[in-house]
Amino acid sequence: MTDRNLLDELMKLLSRPGPVNWALAEQLAGHVSGDPEPIDPWVADEYMELARLVQLKVPAATGLATDPTLEPVLVGRKEWARLHLRSFRYLVDPMADRLDDMGSGPYGGLIKPLGPVLLGMNAGALAGTLSTQALGSFDAGLPVSEPVGITFHVPNIERFATENGLDPRQVRLWVAFHESVHEALLGRSWVRPHLIDLFGSVVSSMEVDTGALGIWQEALTDPARLEEAFAQPGGMSALFGGGVDEARLGTAHAAMTMVEGYGAYLVEHASTGLLPDLASIRSAMAEQLASRRDRAEMAGTLRATSAGVHGIGADFCAEVGTRWGPEAVRRIWEGPGNLPSPQELDDVTGWAARVLLDDPFTG
Repeated sequence: MTDRNLLDELMKLLSRPGPVNWALAEQLAGHVSGDPEPIDPWVADEYMELARLVQLKVPAATGLATDPTLEPVLVGRKEWARLHLRSFRYLVDPMADRLDDMGSGPYGGLIKPLGPVLLGMNAGALAGTLSTQALGSFDAGLPVSEPVGITFHVPNIERFATENGLDPRQVRLWVAFHESVHEALLGRSWVRPHLIDLFGSVVSSMEVDTGALGIWQEALTDPARLEEAFAQPGGMSALFGGGVDEARLGTAHAAMTMVEGYGAYLVEHASTGLLPDLASIRSAMAEQLASRRDRAEMAGTLRATSAGVHGIGADFCAEVGTRWGPEAVRRIWEGPGNLPSPQELDDVTGWAARVLLDDPFTG
């Protein structure tokens, strides 16, 4: 579909009811994600075998319970975007609430028709953009709101291996371990709800840039202007570029950093002897995530938050384990109060003094 055709379709969808125009979100996510990508059946069979392998190894090596009823999912870009689009609605719904609160004020005449459209665009652009980058769900940088099982973004995984000169079978297994560990960790009773509350709180703190409303009103009446507006730095996310609570953002980032870091820490233990090229895979992934963070942003300030599947969080867990043993690492995940604060990520001793002080194994 050409850009012009897309813009024509967008104009037809503007009148959809509801606080968020999800039909528009689906259209835009599909456009951004690109053309369908076929998956070789032989390669698909290998992915399924790897998923079964890690679902056995992860519980035995880490103590994390996996859900055997969740079937592995093999996707390309369009399927990834469709699968994850509504999983990020906890980011969009608070924006809808903010705009609804403003609807009875002086900007109501603009917000009521524009709000659902812009929110649908925001959601669609987020899912579509992430679908071009993610290898699964574990590296999206944002928690999904519901369990989706082990998700293999097969074309992106194969491309990542080829572009970095890596053994594709090792990369597939590495992703399988990360997906299994990530899903099991988010499956703990408090982890997923806590992360979603944190990121929802960040979005709720965002300030609407009322100056951008008029710009988008004009753009949405003219396909040429709409295309021009998308090309501007920050694009539609500028609508929510009026500021954010940095303390909430830091806490959310720190929590997600620990989820990713603990996942990397556990994968290293669970995959012992199976991934001889682990260091090279990690290095390539770190470069990709650094490039991704430079490009991606949500609502002007809420960027894709992935701090890397090997980085501060993994180093934090490793240092805790070295100093006080694996039981101390497990203490991190007893409840949200035991997660390190943003400041404690660089101060393991300070975290230990707060969480482990009276435990006999810290002596």
